[in-house]
Amino acid sequence: MKNIGYQLLKNWIKTGLYFYYGKIQVSGLENVPKGKPVLFLPNHQSALLDVLLIGVNCNRKPFFLTRSDVFTKPTLKKFFAYLRMIPIYRIRDGREALKNNQAVFDQCAEIFGNGHAILMFPEANHNIKRRVRPLSKGFTRILFNAVEQLPDTEIHIIPVGLNYKSNSGFPDRMAIYYDKSIVVNTMYDANDVQGSVNRVKGMVSDRLKTLTTHIADEKQYDNISGQLNVLDVDFLNPFETNKVIETIDPRKSVKPVKKEKGFFGVVGTAVFTVLNFPLLLLWRKWARPKVWEPEFMGTLRFGFALLAYPVYYALLFVIIALFCNGIVGLGVIVFLFLYNWLYVRTN
Repeated sequence: MKNIGYQLLKNWIKTGLYFYYGKIQVSGLENVPKGKPVLFLPNHQSALLDVLLIGVNCNRKPFFLTRSDVFTKPTLKKFFAYLRMIPIYRIRDGREALKNNQAVFDQCAEIFGNGHAILMFPEANHNIKRRVRPLSKGFTRILFNAVEQLPDTEIHIIPVGLNYKSNSGFPDRMAIYYDKSIVVNTMYDANDVQGSVNRVKGMVSDRLKTLTTHIADEKQYDNISGQLNVLDVDFLNPFETNKVIETIDPRKSVKPVKKEKGFFGVVGTAVFTVLNFPLLLLWRKWARPKVWEPEFMGTLRFGFALLAYPVYYALLFVIIALFCNGIVGLGVIVFLFLYNWLYVRTN
């Protein structure tokens, strides 16, 4: 029963994601080993959406290492445990809390020993900027602890590149790239732990910088990002975008260019606004002001849509069925659903 509930929830979220995004491009799934211990290591730009997108598209049923401060209430602890989420403690949680991490590392080793997968973010924080930040050594401690406890078990790590066309805007598109797996056992030297840490961090960082757009020059980030937007590069293709970055003069500043939608684009947006006006009003006046960081904009918008649209469709159906009949109500809902889907797909 527990597995059925988990699968239903996963399918609901996956369906919602595929209707929320105009396009989800997934590449490299053939690189994900089946039935073997795997640690997924993605870049982190969009809060909870990063977790959901990999969780429903990785062909595994991973556990998720999550910052401990979200496990504050007993009810949430049970729910998060049901979702296979494991708390990880950071320095901001207090030095005493860090002592709990050894038990977490041992739990991860047990999970690997059973051939399962784990997902964690090696940057240990999120940021909306299109760049790979310095990696924390926390993921290497988890890996090396598991290697020591499971010397005869191959443990695979897979860097994952998450790429958003807009990240905080809507409609949006995204692409996921799963890199070839790395067997971490051969990279660990018990007599040179720090060297092993640097080796693994360096390899994962280098791979992430090819799997997602990486603007290395943080001081000139705005100039480079602005030029990329003016050039209208395809952020879903980081391999080509990173080549373009190499040709850009980082000192050059450009004015933002607002893309014109054209007549049909304007009309399409106007119709979308009218058809969804109650929800758009509720989003803009109530939900959107609650976004405390730009990285959470997409997450909160998706969560709002996932919960609000079924209620909206149901209420519309009931109202129309009462004043007309069920057939008309169903027809209106089908039309609205298809229009919203086409709007997201074509924008």
